[in-house]
Amino acid sequence: MWRIFLALPLILAGAAQAQELILFAGGLQQSGTQERTSAWAFEYQHPLGENLAASFSWQNEGHVPGHHRDGQGIQLWARSNLLDRRLSLAAGIGPYRYFDTTPAPAGGGYANVHGWGTIGSLAATYYTDSRWLFQARYNRIVTPHSMDTSALMFGIGYLLEPASERGPHDSAPRQPGRTTSDEVTLFLGKTIVNSYHSELSTARAIEYRRGLARHVDATLGLLNEGDARLIRRTGITAQIWGVREVLASDRLVLGIGFGPYLAVDSYRTPAPGEGGASKFSWIFTATAAYRLSPQWAARFSWNRVNTNHHRDTDVILFGAGYRF
Repeated sequence: MWRIFLALPLILAGAAQAQELILFAGGLQQSGTQERTSAWAFEYQHPLGENLAASFSWQNEGHVPGHHRDGQGIQLWARSNLLDRRLSLAAGIGPYRYFDTTPAPAGGGYANVHGWGTIGSLAATYYTDSRWLFQARYNRIVTPHSMDTSALMFGIGYLLEPASERGPHDSAPRQPGRTTSDEVTLFLGKTIVNSYHSELSTARAIEYRRGLARHVDATLGLLNEGDARLIRRTGITAQIWGVREVLASDRLVLGIGFGPYLAVDSYRTPAPGEGGASKFSWIFTATAAYRLSPQWAARFSWNRVNTNHHRDTDVILFGAGYRF
């Protein structure tokens, strides 16, 4: 996971060019069994030159028998721009970190399985005369210890910076200083247990954020995941972030963060050999903040809690932040 995260500030600090945000939906087929399901994804892409780009994506691979899998990937893209830059053809490849809910080996339950794979993609993007774009995407995900999948998806995207001409090209000014000064945010949202029944509870959090450099933030937070029957967990989070201002007004900030999560689960009795109720886990977060004024911001955060005892969760939070 650190390999994926540490690459992001390098992407964000690259040549200032028109970033793209794309939402995908489509279908997926599991290799071998030929089982089919729906799939969706979202992606942030940052050009590194006329024929080179890098991206971060969150892939949801749907539900095939025995697998409820999603994951994150970073890809490096080679591309060619054709038809007066209306059409871009690209091929990308990179590491893929997956999270899979599968039947428990002993039967009668489920297991949260994590691992690494490779994601390779082919894409055709059509750029309109506005900032909207359309893309057809083929993904092939290969993993040594889980299923292999192929997906065909179609996406609608938006150029996050104004463009003087169509197509993927330089347009954004260089960010002059730190993305964030100091910010305190109160959150409210939902916890979803990564089980076959997706148990729900109300989640609450408070977070202090400080900008360390132009594209690097750090946060310290307190997260309460509520009572979702399988968990009743509260803990302290600490994350390092890759962040970047987008849109011409610099009001929108996008970022991903990763770090340790030390929590106490007052519901669950530890299994033999697992130690006490205090559990060290990892938390991975994608966030977007919109600056309403110089002092106030609205923030959305999608957190994935990665445990070693089959109690992974998604924590979806909406918050109001005060900047100072």
